Amino acid sequence: MSGSPALAPLLARGALLSPLKRPRADAGFPRTRLVLPALRVDLARLAAYERACGFATGADALPVTYPHVLGFPAVMRLMSARRFPLPLLGLVHTSIDITRHTVLTATAAYELSVHVEGLAPHRRGTEASVVTRLREGTDLVWESRSTYLARHRTPGTPPAAGRPGHTPAAPPAPLPTRAEWRLAGDVGRRYGAASGDRNPIHLHPLTARLFGFPRAIAHGMWTVARCLAEHGTPDAAVVRAEFRAPVLLPGTVRYGAEGGRFELRGAGDRLHLSGEVRPYPARTGAT
Repeated sequence: MSGSPALAPLLARGALLSPLKRPRADAGFPRTRLVLPALRVDLARLAAYERACGFATGADALPVTYPHVLGFPAVMRLMSARRFPLPLLGLVHTSIDITRHTVLTATAAYELSVHVEGLAPHRRGTEASVVTRLREGTDLVWESRSTYLARHRTPGTPPAAGRPGHTPAAPPAPLPTRAEWRLAGDVGRRYGAASGDRNPIHLHPLTARLFGFPRAIAHGMWTVARCLAEHGTPDAAVVRAEFRAPVLLPGTVRYGAEGGRFELRGAGDRLHLSGEVRPYPARTGAT
């Protein structure tokens, strides 16, 4: 690619093609690897992102989550394509694994690449795994693996709660609360302006209701970025985060942390996000 693609046309194309998709785990998927050489960071957009997520501004280092923003338009180009078998409408970002090999300076030039790694069956449908990588010269300096779930009926698999003898797993005990955040109704709009991800479910209650939400919801990647801004990360780090439930806006959430683990909870101890930060290389048996 000669430049990062515009997101709005990709989102529109993905929405138009979504009714034509018939997701299944054994479907074919595009093997294309998109590469953007000599990528440079827009420092004004970076500062807006840092302010929206609570990172310190002015340092010559990228927040650990920012390369996801840089790669997101290319990911949308892959997932909005006709050959991508999962419908973009209703696709849910379920997890992200990030490995930062070293500090990334904001003024360096990088090669960015994205590709779909594969599809896998999920108890609620089909999950796609998408890999984003950043290189400085020939060195791999940052990589992530995101999973996206398309919900649909899975033949022959009854709902978990309906299986004989099924016992639901006990929810994890809350981590110690470190902060409480009152989130304004414009969090989605501010993050969308900084990241370029202007999905209507994040922008306004009226557009969110069109997709079944009572109010606008926060971006999943905003929640993990906000937690990591509070938690901090080593220069070389491994991060894993799982998105459990949407955060309605406006609203109040509690940030909890203990050791390398972190989470975000809402009313009634509802778990919205759980994650972990470890030094890289990951230590065998680390928890």
